[in-house]
Amino acid sequence: MGPSQLYCILVVFFAFASLTATIGQAEEPSGDALEHLAPSNGTSLAAAATTSSSTRPRVTHLALNFSRRSLGSKKFGGPCKPTNPIDKCWRCRSNWHLNRQKLADCAIGFGHMATGGKGGRIYVVTDPSDDDMVNPKPGTLRHAVIQIEPLWIIFQDSMTIRLKQELIMTSDKTIDGRGAMVHIANGAGITIQFVKNIIIHNIFIHDIVVTNGGMIRDSANHVGLRTRADGDGISIFGAENIWLDHLSMKKCSDGIIDAVAGSTAITISNCHWTDHDHVLLFGASDATEMDDSMRITVIYNHFGKRLVQRMPRVRAGIVHVVNNDYTHWEMYAIGGSHQATIISEGNRYVAPAMPEFKEVTHRNDASESEWKKWTWRSQGDLFKRGAFFVESGDPNGVSRFGGLDGTAPRPGKAVKSLTRYAGVIGCRPGVPC
Repeated sequence: MGPSQLYCILVVFFAFASLTATIGQAEEPSGDALEHLAPSNGTSLAAAATTSSSTRPRVTHLALNFSRRSLGSKKFGGPCKPTNPIDKCWRCRSNWHLNRQKLADCAIGFGHMATGGKGGRIYVVTDPSDDDMVNPKPGTLRHAVIQIEPLWIIFQDSMTIRLKQELIMTSDKTIDGRGAMVHIANGAGITIQFVKNIIIHNIFIHDIVVTNGGMIRDSANHVGLRTRADGDGISIFGAENIWLDHLSMKKCSDGIIDAVAGSTAITISNCHWTDHDHVLLFGASDATEMDDSMRITVIYNHFGKRLVQRMPRVRAGIVHVVNNDYTHWEMYAIGGSHQATIISEGNRYVAPAMPEFKEVTHRNDASESEWKKWTWRSQGDLFKRGAFFVESGDPNGVSRFGGLDGTAPRPGKAVKSLTRYAGVIGCRPGVPC
């Protein structure tokens, strides 16, 4: 073999090796839209604990050849490809903008009855300002959500809305951010209180701060005095039939999402969370019996970089955690107390490097004799880097409670595909979304 032939072989070999490495990285989707926010003027659609006890029964599984999902600024190429049942219901149709309310038929889980503003008029938000809490300006988001009729709320352009006080919604509303890049940021969060039929879809919520309260209009015919808001991204209080889908959220002063005061029939799906300590809280107090009726499905979400704990933390009720991707936690992933029932099916749990935090589960302030009575079961989950789930309670818990929300869990190995498009999706009218 001559020098020229050897040179050609080496060039081909190293080119192939480089291509293989690139493909291997591309298989791990970024999904980190929060770290690559689009400009607020919309000119671009850029991708935008405790140590475990050896006496506890473990559910664990060894998995080799693991690499964490890359959360860089890669874009998805190729044809539109929905990867889970919710997205298959509405995505990849070029005329999606002509039938936005089709989305209301796509919810699954305990929140599947949420219809939002289906059947109502389209309300177009044209003004990002939020200057008057008592008499909101027509064309603003605050003016839209206080109307007493069903409304499907969309946005004329990409915008960043800085809420001066918490945004209080009335029943039968959909906030639909498709077709624009909409940020609720650097101000108050959203409050869903004593209402029903709410859908919030495809918006960014981040950098939410504490606000002091005051006189705020909470419907077209009522103004009330509100006390201090703690800085939750979304607070669900005594509400039902709620669906939160394709949200990208981070950096809220309190929780990312709280559901308390007997809130029920809730689905949280296709969301992407980063950069937060207390992520999801279900139930306000161990002494609050009203939360025992709470039913929540957490499905197809990506728990991403720099998250610490509460994914979720459950105090009561039944929570079905299905086909989520837990690529990061610093203390624990799933916690709870007060005889909460937690069914974990088909999730992927990737433990942190610290050996004392590899346990997925954390029981709050309870003796082993007490928490052994709580039904926390795992089935079909995929555990990596030494992650393990400590089970307790009814050994038939999955069959008793797992099917109550009507979801069909896939094995944990399917999670990377199912959550591929978690978070905000860049949609344009006339183009498959």
